[in-house]
Amino acid sequence: MTITKLTNRSTVYSLHPGFAREAASIANLQKNTGKSLDEWIALVKKHGPSTESESAAWLKKEHKLGTNIAVWIAERAEGKRGAEDYDPEALVSDMFTGKKANLFPLYEKLLELGFSLGDDVKACPCKTIVPLYRNHVFAEIKPATNSRIDLGFALKDTKAEGRLVDTDGLAKGDRISHRIAITQESDIDPEVVRWLRQAYKLDAE
Repeated sequence: MTITKLTNRSTVYSLHPGFAREAASIANLQKNTGKSLDEWIALVKKHGPSTESESAAWLKKEHKLGTNIAVWIAERAEGKRGAEDYDPEALVSDMFTGKKANLFPLYEKLLELGFSLGDDVKACPCKTIVPLYRNHVFAEIKPATNSRIDLGFALKDTKAEGRLVDTDGLAKGDRISHRIAITQESDIDPEVVRWLRQAYKLDAE
């Protein structure tokens, strides 16, 4: 299962923004704190409290680290994975295994459609969805069932019409406010293209 030839990019996927911030902070850890990540982990294991949350609080109080970096170090000390282990291809592969494998060709077409909107589009897979970013998430591809992909859109207070369904996302504070069900290739029609372009355009405003 591969989509590396979908576009002319050397890498189809981008580092998830949350991981990108984490990776940048960790890359500058030695410069900003005088200790490398491995040295901080060793310090926590030798002198820190016994739990992850207590270790994060200890790093903040005793060593004056910021909240995010303290949490990331505490997580690593507990053996949790982080930005350096982010594997988008594996996440997508896991998403479309078993009974959902038949949805992968539809996913490929939707992803390619998303990339066609502009060179600034980024796809950053998570465990159950593949968000599409411009400045923020403007759409997401979600294998909702074994036979359906939900293509979500960040359309704010746009009135739902046609196949577009209001998810009540705006009322819940979610960026994704609408969706269209995709069950076959013919569902990826001009209506889908129009709403995807609208969501992309709204994210620039």
